[in-house]
Amino acid sequence: LISLMRITLPLLALPAALGACPYLAQQNDQAIYSGSASNKVTPAFRKAVSDLPFEAIEADLLTLFTTSQSKWPADYGTYAPFFIRLAWHCSGSYRISDGRGGCDGGRQRFDPERSWDDNTNLDKARSLLEPIKEKYGPLGLSWGDLFIMAGTTAIKSMGGPTLGVCLGRVDDVDGSASLPLGPTPEQEILAPCETNGECESPLGTTTVGLIYVNPEGPMGKPDPVVSSGQVRDTFARMAMNDTETVALIGGGHAFGKTHGACPDGPGLPPNEDEEDPWSGNCGSGVGTDAFTSGFEGPWTANPTTWDNYYFKNLLNYEWSVHEGPGGHNQWQVSPDSNATAPLAPSADLESTQDIMMLTSDVSLINDKSYLKIVEEFASDLDAFSEQFAAAWYKLVSRDMGPATRCLGPAVPPPQPFQYPLPSTPSPHDLPDFGSVVESIEKVMASDPSASSLFVKVAFSCGTTFRDTDFLGGCNGGRIRFIDEDYPNVDDITYAITLLSTIKDSAPSSLSFSDLLVLAGTVALSSSNPTLPPLRFCGGRTDAVENDGGWEYLYPRITGSLDDTADVFMDVISMSGLTIPEYVALYAANNSLDFHELLKNDFELNGDTYEAVDGDMVISKTDLILKTHAELHSVVVDFASNVELYENTLASAWTKAMTNDMFDVDISESSPYCSTV
Repeated sequence: LISLMRITLPLLALPAALGACPYLAQQNDQAIYSGSASNKVTPAFRKAVSDLPFEAIEADLLTLFTTSQSKWPADYGTYAPFFIRLAWHCSGSYRISDGRGGCDGGRQRFDPERSWDDNTNLDKARSLLEPIKEKYGPLGLSWGDLFIMAGTTAIKSMGGPTLGVCLGRVDDVDGSASLPLGPTPEQEILAPCETNGECESPLGTTTVGLIYVNPEGPMGKPDPVVSSGQVRDTFARMAMNDTETVALIGGGHAFGKTHGACPDGPGLPPNEDEEDPWSGNCGSGVGTDAFTSGFEGPWTANPTTWDNYYFKNLLNYEWSVHEGPGGHNQWQVSPDSNATAPLAPSADLESTQDIMMLTSDVSLINDKSYLKIVEEFASDLDAFSEQFAAAWYKLVSRDMGPATRCLGPAVPPPQPFQYPLPSTPSPHDLPDFGSVVESIEKVMASDPSASSLFVKVAFSCGTTFRDTDFLGGCNGGRIRFIDEDYPNVDDITYAITLLSTIKDSAPSSLSFSDLLVLAGTVALSSSNPTLPPLRFCGGRTDAVENDGGWEYLYPRITGSLDDTADVFMDVISMSGLTIPEYVALYAANNSLDFHELLKNDFELNGDTYEAVDGDMVISKTDLILKTHAELHSVVVDFASNVELYENTLASAWTKAMTNDMFDVDISESSPYCSTV
């Protein structure tokens, strides 16, 4: 039996002096990233990236590509396809379910990612890049940025199309942020997979340890029809549509080859042999003796040249399955078709070998939607090039969040997947927030429910920010577009209706997103007069409806019986807030009395929990605050020290409301900010 009791904080009128929001009337020309816990980008790092000699790094990469080294000889005389694979596999771990994965953090250097089957021998690619990292690091050129620069430069070096490069990734010090990707106990708790090979969302792949699907076919069976469904499902988990999927597969497979010289395997992975990982069990283990995926051969006859022959080959030849030299099912030009397979040079350029396809490749001509796109790209290289350039940039930049986080001289215009917002106004173009506060006060005075609703709507959007891919948050005001299945939709919709009356009579310079944050801030301050002054920072702009960004506002913790402590803690870990900060916000939003929480007992009754010796009803999520050890410890601290709670709440509120303001200066001296 567990217990908790709710209290309602009294609503007090906000003094006019507190309502005034003095803004300095000067332009802030040097907006810097905030110092919030979720934002790893510091002004020093930003400057270091901006000062990087971008063209010199590209030149060094181009030299590296064609400087073959005996420890790992370059296929076809260039490492370019190798580095495309490096960048792809670093980025392709991204998943939309929780924003985890991707190349920000450069965690492919660490377990679990470095020991995945799909990352076999990529330790050699990273080793080849070390001299460049040493030359331009440690602060300016991160490993994550170097991986993406190497892959993008490699595409250009072979005549392929690119949009540009988004820099600004900050390296993690270990692989802990990748533990939920698996295979780990953390993954089994948050995203268990009963049968590896048939994993479902929230995992981003069907097979833990692979980037997408098993290329041999579902569960190793060479069935291209079933494989096409897995391909679509898996690419959708990283927000790729059919056109992007086909463009990426065809573009990636325009270059390089697979490696499976014999059936004896690649050797032990780094987590089993750190001194000599993936030493290779086929002959010398390198060059034409290399074993990486276990499949063998290139997809086209020109594996170092950008073209659309991947698609032409799929359409122009009849393909049949056979066992390749690596012991896996792969596809060859059918011997019964009376057609001669195109010949590609061998990796050492001393002989030739037939082209091949994988089951996942052949799946593209066994699906009506995919087949139509394959036919288009086979007949129109320009269309293919355009789609691939956009899809590649999305692949390698998706985890970086809004375009305003991108640094460097080669950043393209904002793309749809970045959910761009209108430009941030200058401080002197902002509205008179003091008069807006007066309007908010009037609404709260006329409607007793307004205060708690204003806190709820601001909390609801602010705490959806996730620092895994920097989506969510209040900026954009996308909470206006939630659907009827959203938790507490009636309360939020009513709050938005109340705020709309203020917005309709306010200057056009007032964004809805600034209004809802200001209303929540005023309401929280007025309902608890002993709180330290709360900071409000303006400068948000509003998204247009249906840009898709609102979907990432959907909370994973809803108060239902399905809520678990593990998911609750996971939500906190991605929020950009500390555990005490999140508990303080949650308690304020739900008017929780910590003393009553600790002393009372509850029992389950239907979908909620009722106090044994009282009339209070709480949710499963409320209950977790008492039953989980770390959360319980915070509750005890707050119950014994009101000042600690209030200081934590004030700090947490500001952080939650500004975590997503990447291009606004929210420093202590910022002209965008004042206290309420």
